[in-house]
Amino acid sequence: MTEIRTPRLLLRRWHDDDLVPLADINADPRVMHWVGDGSVLDLEETAEAVERWEEEWDEEGFGLFAVELLASGELAGFTGLTMPEFLPEVMPSVAIAWRLGTQFWGQGYASEAAHATLEFALQDRGIERVISIVRPQDDASENVSRKLGMTPERETTHPEYGFPLRVHAIDLTEFVG
Repeated sequence: MTEIRTPRLLLRRWHDDDLVPLADINADPRVMHWVGDGSVLDLEETAEAVERWEEEWDEEGFGLFAVELLASGELAGFTGLTMPEFLPEVMPSVAIAWRLGTQFWGQGYASEAAHATLEFALQDRGIERVISIVRPQDDASENVSRKLGMTPERETTHPEYGFPLRVHAIDLTEFVG
């Protein structure tokens, strides 16, 4: 089982008891504001998403990690690697993604988890380049991308919803872990 420990976090595969806390995160309009069309997800939709993420682990050898706080065992959200198939123009890129509950915002958890994920991408999976896809108005995610050393690569438009997207990239052969 793939696990990564950081000073404050455990990044791990998904457990059945993660569904309810993740569904609570996905049901928060503030969390989902910048995701897709902004719609919240219920428990069933969350379970379907986790199932897709686990399939990606099996098919690609990487995926989205559950992010657990070491101090309390709470599920904070997720971070990890994914194939951004919704945006064909960037394929076959590997993208880094993150989503945390609001009570975990502003504490550096997203950056800490994402940094460990980039190290995993390079050192464990041999991935040489990773992108992030962010809505330009999402300042918090823009900041995480910058903290990771990613630089804006292109502006584009979401093919389904029509809003602007910014693609950041980092060459992991130059990544300082």
